[in-house]
Amino acid sequence: MNNTIILERTTFSEIPIDYTWSFSDKTIKDTSYITHGYYTYPAKFIPQLAARLILENSKEGDIVIDPFMGSGTTVVESIVNKRIGIGTDINEIAYLLAKVKTTPIKISELLQEFSNLDFDLQNRLNGQYDYFLKMAEQILPKNERIDYWFLPQQKEKLSIIFARILEIRNNDIKDFFLIAFAQILKSCSIWLQKSVKPTRDPHKKNYDPFTLFLNQSKKMLKKYFEFDKVLNQNIKNNIDKFRIVKCSDSRNLPCKQDTATLIVTSPPYVTSYEYADLHQLPSLWFGYLSELSEFRKKFIGSAYKEDGGEIDLKSSIADKIVSQLGENKKVKEVKKYFADMLESFLEMKRVLKKGGRACIVIGNTEFNGVKILNAEVFQEQFENIGFRTYNIIHREIPSKMLPSTRDTKTGQFVKTTDKNLKLAYPTEYILIMEKL
Repeated sequence: MNNTIILERTTFSEIPIDYTWSFSDKTIKDTSYITHGYYTYPAKFIPQLAARLILENSKEGDIVIDPFMGSGTTVVESIVNKRIGIGTDINEIAYLLAKVKTTPIKISELLQEFSNLDFDLQNRLNGQYDYFLKMAEQILPKNERIDYWFLPQQKEKLSIIFARILEIRNNDIKDFFLIAFAQILKSCSIWLQKSVKPTRDPHKKNYDPFTLFLNQSKKMLKKYFEFDKVLNQNIKNNIDKFRIVKCSDSRNLPCKQDTATLIVTSPPYVTSYEYADLHQLPSLWFGYLSELSEFRKKFIGSAYKEDGGEIDLKSSIADKIVSQLGENKKVKEVKKYFADMLESFLEMKRVLKKGGRACIVIGNTEFNGVKILNAEVFQEQFENIGFRTYNIIHREIPSKMLPSTRDTKTGQFVKTTDKNLKLAYPTEYILIMEKL
């Protein structure tokens, strides 16, 4: 680890890029190894980044926490590297995915259940599908947005798969195949395939859900075999002691005070696209989403958050950004975002032991000509609640799963053919803050 860096908060962009943290030599195969390749999750950081932070800032047996766990990258790398991994996320899809990616399953039972599924989906004809369709009618949430995104013939086949999965008695295996199901939903919908925004494509090719589901399940089985080989046997046998994942708020971590050694996380961005929108297809099928506007309100950085009134953001930089934004909808969103993040940092302080470190992976962005200096604000907030700056790393993000262009006026992600483009998140920072 480098020596502690002392920096003026206004010079972050002048920090030289450390290309050893870019991992530009890693292929998609490398970054989707073991269970990391189960599901296409937006804006996740690569496992090599999480692993390096874990190995350089903790030792075996330590508690490592990700309060914004997303797809569970930090938790997976924690248990693979013989740490105790704890993660929370307010998004039910993230929670389900992280749980599945970190749950050991008997390979023989997993293979047998896949064989049963394969046989049923390919051979149960002569009215047997009617049974599953009737089951689906009973269990599938009555939500018009399902019909908005799925053509009748696709919805029917997906309903058959969904009902058949829910018949699986072993909950861990059932969840495994639910993730395979979730992964194919975008391809089976009329959501524009290459778009991260909720855009319909009425001329989209119809893919066969049965074929996609069985192929995705096979891919996940191969990934699981890799995971099973690298996971320590003691951790497999005692997974509930080494892995805790919860569908809960980042401001309520399932960890005792002063016990964790390390936080490794990548929080959402205040002016990023709506994370809720990107998860709405599986959320619709699994019954997590009724009204989209209500669903969106749960997420930090959402434009649908209510104004928090007068809040001490513990950052003069944040106050300046808010004042520069003037009177518009965005100023409420930014203020609430920084206030929510401050509460999350206070919870990190509670669970970290003295000398414990919080590694925050975050980039800066811009809205309507105003620079949103997330990294600088976060550093100032941490220092004002009892941390010191241990290190700041400036890295390129060639592998991060984010759209690459943003409209400079609206701050929204757009197509590369649009005007007023600005490269979004070409680099980001890793703040390593140490609890005093």
